[in-house]
Amino acid sequence: MSLPTLHTHHRALGNTGLMVSPLGLGTVKLGRDQGVKYPTGFTIPGDDEARLLLAQARDLGINLIDTAPAYGRSEERLGPLLRGQRDAWVIVSKVGEEFEAGQSRFDFSAAHTRRSVERSLQRLHTDRLELVLVHSDGNDLDILEHSEVYQTLAALKQEGKILAFGLSGKTAAGGLKALEQGDCAMVTYNLKEQDERPVIDYAATHGKAILVKKALASGHVCLAPGVDPVRASFELLFSHPGVSSAIVGTINPLHLAHNVATVARILGPH
Repeated sequence: MSLPTLHTHHRALGNTGLMVSPLGLGTVKLGRDQGVKYPTGFTIPGDDEARLLLAQARDLGINLIDTAPAYGRSEERLGPLLRGQRDAWVIVSKVGEEFEAGQSRFDFSAAHTRRSVERSLQRLHTDRLELVLVHSDGNDLDILEHSEVYQTLAALKQEGKILAFGLSGKTAAGGLKALEQGDCAMVTYNLKEQDERPVIDYAATHGKAILVKKALASGHVCLAPGVDPVRASFELLFSHPGVSSAIVGTINPLHLAHNVATVARILGPH
């Protein structure tokens, strides 16, 4: 029997015109192993291992890849790794957060936003990014109301350098504000944290896109004996019509295959 895949389960990313797999591959672990909140340590995979992981993701029907300047060397590694297959991927990157010498620093100015996107294009060896999200420091409303980041992203969209933009935020108020003028919100939504659910509700009724981060609570979920936490987590997510895709940052091929099989079963025959 062949393994279940997500090829027949691609869905609209809000009203962007893009079609994405219900699971996306998060790539923080390809570039950064400092200051990340995972329950167990990990080693950043070498190029061969990373290439195999990306090939496996494609074979399993994943076409969405999530990266960021704050993910260490993730973007610059992905550029060469994705050579020759750029059109097979929907790439999400970020602006606003830089990670240097083990520390995060934030800059939401117009000049930095534009420089950051140009640098991401160079690192990823591409002429466009499908989606760019503001990497919030937690002050979501302040960023959206008092910095130039959103209008700069809107200008970059007009120029065709990015196809859509939004916010990877930390509050429901920020997510709602982000969707009023933007295309997408990335929210935390899992069995333990559901404060940002109103953002998903809004997206469902307004044709906006939702990407879920920490869908598996970064590996911290524990449930009653005999209950599969991965299945329970994805059942919660995909029972909501507003969820476009969940970003899962695994570098373990078995975990990746298990996640895909679980989601394919939940979404059923297509």
